[in-house]
Amino acid sequence: MKDRDKIDKKYTWDLEVIYSGKKEFNDDCELVKKKIKELGKYENKMTSSCNNFYETIKLSFEIDRLIDKLLSYTSLSFDLDTSDNKKQELCEMVSNLANEYSRVGYFIVPSILKCDYSVIEGFYNEDGRLKEYERSIKDIYRYKDHTLSDAEEKLLSNIGKITGNCFDTYELFTDCDMSFDNIINEDGESVELNNSNYSLYIESKDRKVRKSAFENLYREYKKFTNTIASLISTNMKELSTISKIEKYDSAIERSLYQDEVGIEVYNNLIDSVHKNIEYIYDYYKLKKEILGLDELHLYDVYVPIVGNYDKKYDYETAKKNILDVLKVFGDEYINKVKEALNSRWIDVYPTKNKRTGGYSGGSYDTYPYILLNYQDKYHDMSTLIHEMGHSMHSYYSRTYNNYQDSSYRIFVAEVASTVNELLLSYYMLDHSDTKEEKLSILNNLMELYRATIYRQTMFAEFEKKISEMADKEEALTSEKLCDIYYDLNKFYFGDSVIVDDEIRYEWERIPHFYYDFYVYKYSTGLSAATMIVKNILEGKEKAAENYIEFLKCGSRLSPIESLKVAGVDLTKKEVIDEALLEFKHIIDMYRENMK
Repeated sequence: MKDRDKIDKKYTWDLEVIYSGKKEFNDDCELVKKKIKELGKYENKMTSSCNNFYETIKLSFEIDRLIDKLLSYTSLSFDLDTSDNKKQELCEMVSNLANEYSRVGYFIVPSILKCDYSVIEGFYNEDGRLKEYERSIKDIYRYKDHTLSDAEEKLLSNIGKITGNCFDTYELFTDCDMSFDNIINEDGESVELNNSNYSLYIESKDRKVRKSAFENLYREYKKFTNTIASLISTNMKELSTISKIEKYDSAIERSLYQDEVGIEVYNNLIDSVHKNIEYIYDYYKLKKEILGLDELHLYDVYVPIVGNYDKKYDYETAKKNILDVLKVFGDEYINKVKEALNSRWIDVYPTKNKRTGGYSGGSYDTYPYILLNYQDKYHDMSTLIHEMGHSMHSYYSRTYNNYQDSSYRIFVAEVASTVNELLLSYYMLDHSDTKEEKLSILNNLMELYRATIYRQTMFAEFEKKISEMADKEEALTSEKLCDIYYDLNKFYFGDSVIVDDEIRYEWERIPHFYYDFYVYKYSTGLSAATMIVKNILEGKEKAAENYIEFLKCGSRLSPIESLKVAGVDLTKKEVIDEALLEFKHIIDMYRENMK
């Protein structure tokens, strides 16, 4: 861990291209304040004329864009040194600007929805410049049937202050108030167990350690089953109640509506996984065989089946590899990747007080920056190409769209990154000359599919079952929740795994169950990426070109329609089926390479 001034500048972000000094930053802050004040003048006359309507819409997106740039700059700066109070103050200052904009601009959506769309169409005919905002305006109108009267919306807004707090309570309780007994580690030392380090011990090569961690963790959760059941039940009841008030058929429909995704996509995922469940059973049989166990328990399924493989991939080697991998996407793509690697889009190495992990950030008016904490492992090289996928998606989306159409939805966000990650894996398999390296990469791939499709689909099915109970106003008792979750585990693990009774309490430690039907997106994202990669590697006509067109879509098309541009139709079960068939193929490759 080096001090920042000891790192070669070429491996650090160049944030001065956003703001070269304090004056430029402050000038934009003042400009935002000026524009917010100007926006407020249209509060009661936004739709009284075409000109007023246009000026309001234009102003709102200008403010959005400026705040987005300011927020990107302050958050990127802060992440390089999270101990810097001055940087934190800048973040709060811009956050306050965003809150002020939200307060002043509250009238925009209600004003639009009060108008019949024929009025807006008349405005389009009167001023053609408004057509640039048509997609955004239509997206607002999608919610017209689910928008209440002014008095009802105000009441619902006020109620919102006292709802949606279950996750905060859950997080405080599980992070701060729960405590676990110590366990004995591989070295015979008594060590503290907690929610953070559990993942380390459940992967231990020492079976006694992982069994102890498993039993210890869930023994503690069992004590608080009723409390956590009350939290998740309340959360589901809140979602169900608000959904009914807003005239949705179910809580899940309301959540999927935000992404313009139909319930059939969610159901198709579960149906396809059920149909292809034998593949994961085969994987667990393989694990049992390799580990040499008479019985494979749930505390055994996370232990790696490959030995310690610690080949180093320094950053320069990683750069060379990803350039070779990504050249399949053509000149524009690869030239931009070269620019990213050589023009300080990437902050590469861990430094004191720098944020951990990795991400792709930035705004419409900045580079799509990448944060890494590179330490020469295969995982770090994979993270680099993963985040490059996000950044190139952002580059294309921003370059080929106006600001208002440039933000792609979360539903498709992981597709581009996973496409890159998969391409790297297959490239490394083709170019590896050691059995150990091939087995390590194949093991990573098997775990990716296991964790991202099968496990997340099990979570999605659990959410669906308990939300349907809430919609029917059935009681979500701790006993029912535990039984539902235990039965799902029995199905998803099959007869080759001993489904220990402790697992009936695992739902208590999954924070995603408070994210309102989010987890299925992990599964659909990997499935879509698998089909895209398969089409590219098999040389399907225009597969790479169509994928690039998908990256350019931004929000001009819905997530489902934009994926169709890349040759993926998630309304059809075949997409999930093909992904699971690829999982089976990877298992077969692993067996072949074991010989």
